[in-house]
Amino acid sequence: MLADLTLNPLLIQATEALGYSQATPVQQKAIPKVLENRDLIVSAATGSGKTAAFMLPIMHRLLAESKTPVRALVLVPTRELARQIVQASEKLAQFSHLKVAEVTGGKDFLVQQRALQRGPDIVVATPGRLQEHLENGVPDLANLQVIVLDEADRMLDMGFKDTVLDIIGKCPEKRQTLIFSATLPGSIRRLAETTMTDPESLLIDHHREQHQDIRQQILLADDDSHKEKLLRWLLENETFEKAIVFTNTKVTAGRLDGLLRYQKQRAAHLHGDVEQKGRQATVDAFRSGKVNVLVATDLAARGLDVQGIDLIVNFDMPRRGDDYVHRIGRTGRAGVQGQSVSLISPNEWNLMSSIERYLKVRFERKYIKELAGLYKGPKKLKASGKAASSKKKKKKAKASK
Repeated sequence: MLADLTLNPLLIQATEALGYSQATPVQQKAIPKVLENRDLIVSAATGSGKTAAFMLPIMHRLLAESKTPVRALVLVPTRELARQIVQASEKLAQFSHLKVAEVTGGKDFLVQQRALQRGPDIVVATPGRLQEHLENGVPDLANLQVIVLDEADRMLDMGFKDTVLDIIGKCPEKRQTLIFSATLPGSIRRLAETTMTDPESLLIDHHREQHQDIRQQILLADDDSHKEKLLRWLLENETFEKAIVFTNTKVTAGRLDGLLRYQKQRAAHLHGDVEQKGRQATVDAFRSGKVNVLVATDLAARGLDVQGIDLIVNFDMPRRGDDYVHRIGRTGRAGVQGQSVSLISPNEWNLMSSIERYLKVRFERKYIKELAGLYKGPKKLKASGKAASSKKKKKKAKASK
């Protein structure tokens, strides 16, 4: 129970008002450690309750001390994730005096600057925009007590490493550092070595463990045209509240969005070229249910935390196992069942097989009888599960005596 975690009564009052009674696994394990002022590396998926896992103990600490400006900083990779964390934090702080500021690109710089000059208790920011403000002298980080790097793996994937290190370099050496990441690649370990003091690692729902609440399936497809027919069948025949269709390119995302809307689906798309105003409108429409099929690239959907997503379709198989984990992690949350279907063309079989081995899972084969294609999978498989080459090895010419 959250009430058992000895948090400030104002915070418990807020969690009760929000209907949060039972602590999630990441909250149960992380909150006591954060309260002990330990540096932590936490592997936890989006949707696992990690925002409250770091924000509740941080707020508890701030409420116990005299008020000074900017005592906590949360760095995130995307504007959407920043907005979600700010909204969640404001709800947790609703009965207290704590103030939270959002600092992201796409918003009025001077308005943000004035908000920072008023000395908020907590700043939630994307690295690039915060660095711009720091170059202009705000905020003053002299009083900073704790810094959180949320979705740190994606932050590094997006090329923010140098910016993050520059920001951390402006923070007091005596501070608490918390890293939250769905995956723990070597880059995270190296970052921890240079920015943390004797960190403890907590693995909650480790990314290589099978997602028990997600049914993971594959559908074999001949080509993109066949995939489009399979996608339409899935959206018209599977039962779902909200679905995300993932693609590897912006071009494919835009094309599928147009195709689905032509087929009378309530669809929209997100990719890196969509302007911030349009991105926010699309996310709001998806969250409200006005749109129930979102076509997105990995970058656009990163940090997207929307309730009711119960179907994930990989129109293109992701290029890395970690990206696959991030994609399917949008569903199957809080014990609710979700479904993931990956459409596999002949040139994607080996990629799919590599992801199976990486995650130590075996995807369920799904069939749609009326849309059965010519491709039935490799005729021969290697021990690894990859397709065996059908080419016969040439016999070596005998050496002349």
